[in-house]
Amino acid sequence: MALVAASSETAQVMSASFASGDRVLLIDTKERRYLVTLEETGEFHSHAGFVAHSHIIGAPEGCSVESTKGARYVVLRPTLEDFVIEMPRGAQVIYPKDLAPIAMLADIAPGHLVFESGVGSGALSMTMLRTGARVIGYELREDFAQRAKKNVESFLGDEPSARFHVMIRDSYAGIDLPNGGRFDRAVLDLPEPWQVLPHLPSVMHAGGVVVAYTPSITQAVKVREVLNQQRGQWVAMRTLEVLHRTWHIEGESVRPDHRMVAHTGFLTTARLLVADSAR
Repeated sequence: MALVAASSETAQVMSASFASGDRVLLIDTKERRYLVTLEETGEFHSHAGFVAHSHIIGAPEGCSVESTKGARYVVLRPTLEDFVIEMPRGAQVIYPKDLAPIAMLADIAPGHLVFESGVGSGALSMTMLRTGARVIGYELREDFAQRAKKNVESFLGDEPSARFHVMIRDSYAGIDLPNGGRFDRAVLDLPEPWQVLPHLPSVMHAGGVVVAYTPSITQAVKVREVLNQQRGQWVAMRTLEVLHRTWHIEGESVRPDHRMVAHTGFLTTARLLVADSAR
């Protein structure tokens, strides 16, 4: 198995060499993707033979390696999208096609303090932390909370992990004010987000944004009903979904792919007009 030399043009944009402990993405000639954590004596095995991790360690990003059966893989550092799709999970994750719109709709920015309820495996947490936000999450299950914290640390490292705090709490029962202020944003990914909405005005700044992710339209309708009941406090309400369709482009053959990622969830957003000063 020999490392295939990259062109000089490619070499100019390559990043630092891979090291033991790095996560890498192997992509085969059929565009299948494999997330691997490098170890000095490790091996990546598939139906097409195996690749010793030692053939990747010390090589630059963008290199390619061959397996014992001649299969070739391009080796890259995984993007956040790659990691979210392939990462260890305990709960169903929010997929990239919804993660980016949630971050945009919620207007997540550096320094914002975000309340997240329903942390799951940490996909949304990582998306917000990467923007520079601080995240306080409520999660009912200890195993989900630990998985989310491990995924965040594994992909983002120590500094973002220090801005991520998960509590084993039931947000339906109430939300505590954070030390030194109020939340700027709230994102809700749990079965009945409408039970959390009445608690938000007492812990958020006026002008703050809430985004609720719900798989079914009946859940989204219930969210809007509760927001409407609090119409004096919430404005700019809307509900949308994001459809993801790729295209087949090969020479003169150009058409939409036969399969698309259509419905995954509804995104309902609103802005807090009047913060509750009772607390």
